[in-house]
Amino acid sequence: MQLKDVLILNGFKFNKRYGQNFLTDKNLLSSIVEKAGVTKEDTVVEIGVGGGTLTSAICERAKRVIGFEIDKNLEPVLKTTLAEFSNVEIIFKDIMKVKTEELEKYIGGEYRVVANLPYYITTPILMKFIEEGSKIKSICVTVQDEVASRLCAEAGTSEYGAITAGIDVVGNAKKIMKIDKKMFYPVPNVDSAVVNIEIDRNKYQGIDLNAYRNVVRAAFSSRRKTLVNNLMNSFKLTREDAEKAVGAIGKGVMVRGETLSTQDFVLLSTVLKNKSY
Repeated sequence: MQLKDVLILNGFKFNKRYGQNFLTDKNLLSSIVEKAGVTKEDTVVEIGVGGGTLTSAICERAKRVIGFEIDKNLEPVLKTTLAEFSNVEIIFKDIMKVKTEELEKYIGGEYRVVANLPYYITTPILMKFIEEGSKIKSICVTVQDEVASRLCAEAGTSEYGAITAGIDVVGNAKKIMKIDKKMFYPVPNVDSAVVNIEIDRNKYQGIDLNAYRNVVRAAFSSRRKTLVNNLMNSFKLTREDAEKAVGAIGKGVMVRGETLSTQDFVLLSTVLKNKSY
């Protein structure tokens, strides 16, 4: 039975508040899971199970699947679409209200995250796992195409922002697939893309991640201002000290935050933490 028929049979009504747009093409779904690196050894946490079509594709490849879904009205739908699988557990909770430490204790080992995310929740969910996850291997997300471009942007481009630098310090993000909006049901307003982020906690060894994130937030707090001005405002530095700190990483006083690479932010956070300017 097709997903559309299952939804109709169960009287399911889409909730705009949750940004529900489901993929149904089996070949596409299988390709997403394959490119996410999921194997028979993996435990996968899926966020936003929806109608269970992506979940089914994950179940076929993974050892264990734990799916989080916020809309309990999908429970009868999922009982039908996931009936053949014994390696899946659906939890009807808002993932943002689940402590990452408790989730990882429940999982008991390493895991991957796979999700089809609406725009409004993309950044909070990514930052939750990137900043709090200690056993996460990768995050594969389907998001709006313009959001995907921001996740993978190069320093100095208009798409580059705090989330780009926040991801890059502990992971490697790559756009692996573009998806036409017509592939979704119901059809959204824009095209989507799949981004895979391989987590590498040792990418920059010895770094104080809290200091790094504070510097990144400061640098992007006002894109129209110079990095010096943003550092002055965020860290209550004198202009002289802010200019010295920026100079210590080889940058001029008129540089803007969006031109700094991850390596630059790493250096700047160390300079500011140690007051080595």
